[in-house]
Amino acid sequence: MNDPFVFLISTLFDLYLMVVILRIWLQLARADFYNPFSQFIVKATHPIVKPLRRVLPPIGNLDTASVVLALAVVVLKIVLITLIAGGQFDIVAVLLFSIVSVIKQAGVLLFYLLIVRAILSWVSQGRNPFELVLIQLTEPFLTPIRRIIPPMGGLDLSVLVLFILLNFINLLLAQHVPYWAVA
Repeated sequence: MNDPFVFLISTLFDLYLMVVILRIWLQLARADFYNPFSQFIVKATHPIVKPLRRVLPPIGNLDTASVVLALAVVVLKIVLITLIAGGQFDIVAVLLFSIVSVIKQAGVLLFYLLIVRAILSWVSQGRNPFELVLIQLTEPFLTPIRRIIPPMGGLDLSVLVLFILLNFINLLLAQHVPYWAVA
């Protein structure tokens, strides 16, 4: 990835994809939407999600408009990068790689949120709004692990176990999907 335009496109699309994934995740976790962080996520995605909702109603708690937006962001990213590289693309392969890419990016986002949450737990003097949203987003993943491996001697290993699981899934995906498709 020596092309600066590929870097710029990849970075911008990945950042927006993380915002869209956060919107989906906030709704699935039933996080506080009046939180300032949640409001930022909603305002950054609402201009595109609102018209999509007219066509794509939600399925239960799953906001299908946001899911389609996440897939569209990745499809557009892959198409633009392929066009810049002068290559050709197969639309079926792009769609499949887009699904895997959204899943992988959600895992990367979870990894970063866990790191931020761990750092905040060391330095935070109290509950701030961002920390509350982090707890709402990450607890559904950590609670099942804590049921199997409870904190020992005041040490919570659930984050470490989740890091190992995320790395395992990442390596598993890397075996079956080319790097350029999910980078």
